[in-house]
Amino acid sequence: MSPRRRGLPYTKGGKTGGVAKRSIVALVERDGKARAQHMNTITAKNMAEFMALNADLRSRLHTDESKLYPALGRAFASHETVNHVGKEYARGDVHTNSAEGFFGLFKRGFNGIYQHCGEQHLQRYLDEYSFRWSNRSKLGIEDARRAVIATQGGEGKRLTWRRPD
Repeated sequence: MSPRRRGLPYTKGGKTGGVAKRSIVALVERDGKARAQHMNTITAKNMAEFMALNADLRSRLHTDESKLYPALGRAFASHETVNHVGKEYARGDVHTNSAEGFFGLFKRGFNGIYQHCGEQHLQRYLDEYSFRWSNRSKLGIEDARRAVIATQGGEGKRLTWRRPD
């Protein structure tokens, strides 16, 4: 890593942003579930912890060309990348379209419904959209079953309201 980059987040810079973006990491199975997490700064260490908790090492890992992934990818059955900078978006069945689809759902839904989110609540929104992705109609889960799954997820949890002082 160049000394200029050391300590800076692994997000885009320049005209495409990065300055006001919040760092989010997502793992998305092909035709399956999604997990997303907000991280203040994405580092190799916290990314490895997230991967260890949420990914099976027997998986095939498909990523973009970020410098963060090669070391992490060695722990998996295979690790393949697509080179977005070189205008490569798919090579056979190697692509990141599932993750990009998840982020598209999150951005469209979030901008269409909520418009704004304080950083302290971002993880809750990510959890909601991970649930939506993991329980969508394409996977054969329709409204009635989705409602049952959501209700079961609240079992044993108590909702409270703290009155303002």
